[in-house]
Amino acid sequence: QVQLVESGGGLVKAGGSLRLSCAASGSIFSIGAWGWYRQAPGNGRELVARITSGSTNYADSVKGRFTISRDNAKNTVYLQMNSLNPEDTAVYYCNAIVTRTIMGDFREYSYWGQGTQVTISS
Repeated sequence: QVQLVESGGGLVKAGGSLRLSCAASGSIFSIGAWGWYRQAPGNGRELVARITSGSTNYADSVKGRFTISRDNAKNTVYLQMNSLNPEDTAVYYCNAIVTRTIMGDFREYSYWGQGTQVTISS
């Protein structure tokens, strides 16, 4: 199995910064893509940022403020969040597209972290 463990959430004032981390462990051959998503109360889950081996993309609402990065050796993804505002308040989830070897076959699976609360006060 594969587990994703997130850390780094918390309460900060508007204009502040936070850095989220998400580490994957378990039976992993490789991780093709990572994503950070968020869900605010009453809203659906939305993509914040995504990173593959060769590209990154961001939601328009966070472009220029958030940076996603990955450390393949540690099977970890990060989300550096700057210039935070109250509209960024949400539970943040990481997602990993993991390739595993099952009975000699390579298969892709999608895994989610447990979520970490980010609260921005005005």
